[in-house]
Amino acid sequence: MLFLVAAVPISALSQTLGKAPTLAMAPVPLTTAQRAKETMVSLNFRIPHGYHINSNTPHSEFLIPTALKMDVPTDIVLGKIVYPAGEDASFPFSPDEKLSVYSGEFSIAIGVHPLHSVVPGKYEMHGVLRYQACDNAACYPPKNLRVSFEIKVVKEPGEHHANPAQSPHIHS
Repeated sequence: MLFLVAAVPISALSQTLGKAPTLAMAPVPLTTAQRAKETMVSLNFRIPHGYHINSNTPHSEFLIPTALKMDVPTDIVLGKIVYPAGEDASFPFSPDEKLSVYSGEFSIAIGVHPLHSVVPGKYEMHGVLRYQACDNAACYPPKNLRVSFEIKVVKEPGEHHANPAQSPHIHS
């Protein structure tokens, strides 16, 4: 028996295997957060051109939602995570079905709430954004993107005590 082996360039092979695109996260400027107060931090992501990802609330239970999971340091509480609304779109692989997706750039806002007991200073926040990317022909296996940013915890402002009212009378 004779087998013929075709030489396939590695770049063509990776395209045929359908390598999933990777999202990019913009650097997050250092955010100052007061103890005992929630501060919102905006995380900005970019999806490569020609791809989309499922929103946080896809229309089908069979689709994998985009979800952010954070590990927070002790005495810092994770507040509300605010996802953008998905954009309804249909694609050639399912022209009669509208999917809730993100494409291009999108932001997720996350509430960070340092407790009163946190020692003021810089803290590294770590997490993972799980998403499933698709193009106009197919969806790829889900991926995880590491997420990290720093917050600077500062003391809450001291209580302001007004000076007692001064007498309008002139003292000699």
